[in-house]
Amino acid sequence: MSVFTDPLSQQFQTLTPDLRGYGRSRASADFQMQDHLDDLEAVLDRFEVSQCLVLGWSLGGILALELALRLPQRVCGLILVATAARPHSAHPPLSWQDNLMTGLASAANLISPGNAWARDWGQQSLFRYLIRQHTPAAYRYLAYQGAPAYLRTSGYATRALNQAIRQGYSRLDDLKQLEIPCLMLCAEGDCHITLASSLETAAALPNCTTIRYPDVAHLFPWEIPQQVQQDIANWLAVRSDQWPSAARRNGD
Repeated sequence: MSVFTDPLSQQFQTLTPDLRGYGRSRASADFQMQDHLDDLEAVLDRFEVSQCLVLGWSLGGILALELALRLPQRVCGLILVATAARPHSAHPPLSWQDNLMTGLASAANLISPGNAWARDWGQQSLFRYLIRQHTPAAYRYLAYQGAPAYLRTSGYATRALNQAIRQGYSRLDDLKQLEIPCLMLCAEGDCHITLASSLETAAALPNCTTIRYPDVAHLFPWEIPQQVQQDIANWLAVRSDQWPSAARRNGD
């Protein structure tokens, strides 16, 4: 999440907890998606956060919506990235060649992030469904942040997510409750959570600004970080009087 928190921490106090079963938040038994919300509420309680903005990317965006529905008095705004309240995927079937090229591209990228071989093999691998712009900068994000995050994802977390997907998750009908300011950022080339499902969610939110980016995919914050960071900054600035003063740095 540093692509977001590095600039945001200059203005706001930022908290970036690893979800249960991801990163350094280990899991030792099966759990349900609801447990993520219990954990996030506990983090807010621990740091005595009475009001906050919540930014969520992909699954994190779904949980951001859930947290706002659960704690309307505490969540005063949402920044939603490549996500949806009724997520749909258009990911093509995978072949053994996809997996082979992904392994080669990942290995080459870990040895020398952003090198030409990694980017060439990456365009023939599963990376082509995650990014459209195969730049050295995007591949450095994949090496330094994407690969460690993937390797630290536990089987418990994967099972919890798959179970929720099989149950046909949808919160579209509840979004009318969220009158807080929302920003939806979505990619036209996203096949993991499709553009159509993100736009459907944005349309269901009463107070949502939508920005769609061409020629990028699900990991677009790593493809066009400066553009994404500027768009978030602009949206926050226009609504600066709506954010909790306690969250701002140096009383700004």
